[in-house]
Amino acid sequence: MNPQATHADTLKGTTMRIEVDMKKCDLHGQCTFSAPDVFRFDDNGDLVYDPEPSEERREEVEEAADVCPVMAILIHDQ
Repeated sequence: MNPQATHADTLKGTTMRIEVDMKKCDLHGQCTFSAPDVFRFDDNGDLVYDPEPSEERREEVEEAADVCPVMAILIHDQ
């Protein structure tokens, strides 16, 4: 691996897939503040999310996973 490669260089060609463990999720909503373009509540108060957001959203999705009080958000690279 190139020692000068950046995180973005490492991820070129990968896609991010998000999984939310709804058995763990307590609907605290912290993810909706960190990544509002990816996570939101629907009219019924249920969490909905984009399971494959663009790579440009990675930083905010990682923040959402970090702030989730029950660690329900998993990020997979494909």
